Parts: sequence; C-alpha cells; structure tokens
Amino acid sequence: MNILIGLLLVVSCTQISTSAGCNKALCASDVSKCLLQELCQCQVTEAGCSCCRECMLCLGPLWEQCCKCTGLCKDKHGKDTQHTSLSYVDDLLLPIPSLFQTLATVPDNDGTSGWTYHVLPVSDEVNQQEHENHILLGSHKVMEAVIVPPVEDTTDNCTVLYFNTCVSITRCKQSCELVGASKYRWFQNGCCECIGCNCIAYGSKELGCQSCKS
Repeated sequence: MNILIGLLLVVSCTQISTSAGCNKALCASDVSKCLLQELCQCQVTEAGCSCCRECMLCLGPLWEQCCKCTGLCKDKHGKDTQHTSLSYVDDLLLPIPSLFQTLATVPDNDGTSGWTYHVLPVSDEVNQQEHENHILLGSHKVMEAVIVPPVEDTTDNCTVLYFNTCVSITRCKQSCELVGASKYRWFQNGCCECIGCNCIAYGSKELGCQSCKS
C-alpha cells in the first residue's frame, strides 16, 4: 500500500506546474494531495474556474503561495500575471443591501473602522468587466442573465468597500458576507474588495486597500 501511495505521489508531482513562481519544495506534497483528490484538475476559461474554490479549500493557507503550482494562477489567455493585478471574483448568496450601504459610507475619521469605501460610476464598472486579469470562481459568468443598460444612459454609481489590511481569500469572503455585500473580489496580494448590490458587475479592478498594496 505504501509503495502504491508513493507511486501515485510521484505521478501527481509530474502534473505540478513548472511555472517559475512554483515553490515545489514548499508545495509539492500538498498540491499532490489535492491533485490526487481531483480538486485542482481544471483549467481557467472564459466561463470561469470550475475547481478553483475546491482547490483553495484543499490548499488552505498555502493557496497564496502554491496556486502557481496548480496552473490556476493564470489569466484566461494562459499568461502569468502579477499578483497585484490578478484577482478572483464570486457572488455571495445572502446580500443585505441596507447593511452594506450603511457600513460602507460611515466616515472613517479616526481610522478605526478597518475599511475604506470607493464609489465609481456603473458605466466605468461595466467597462472593466472584461479585463483579463481576473478568475471567476465556480461556474459564475460576469453579467450572466443581466441586461446592461447603455453606458451613456447609466448614471448610477457602484459602491465598493476595501479592507485596509491584507486577508486570506476565505477571510475576505466571510468578511464581505458580514458587511452585507453581494459579491467580492480578492486580489492575489491579499487585498479584499466587497461589492455592493448597486454594482452590476464585479466592482473595481483596481487595488484600494490602504495597507495592502505590495
């Protein structure tokens, strides 16, 4: 049995990405385990990333350091991206618009709220929806089943909330759920953006976390 497990690990290790950013010394064992469970064996396409969520859960705290070994840290054209621009976006099931709007617009006069908010025209948000450096989690598609008004006729604003410090993707999702957001965007450097219900797509592609920009 031990010999069989060893052979399986050797075989799965050959599937680990040879990307220059892949730290095999740190990641080989955990990535191999996830590959053996078939949790990281998909490709990023325009339709999204069908296994990214499961792969993230499998790798846990090692996701940020080891995702390049899975081949899932690439944009839809297959090119490696800088961690400060690559992001993952997803929907949240139970948004609370009134809570989000209240919290997002509270003035942070003493710097204790832990977040800052940013407002951008929905027309700008829509224009950013097809930028190539984000990965859609699950089977979600940007703007799926949503009728987008013409840009010139759109006067509404989109409110997003950025947490000041870096967080993990799991913490980002949980925090955005707590503030009533409808969606979230997590950047590869740890910046977390919660997206309000008045946004049509997935908020801003720009980093806005005050203490998480490296």
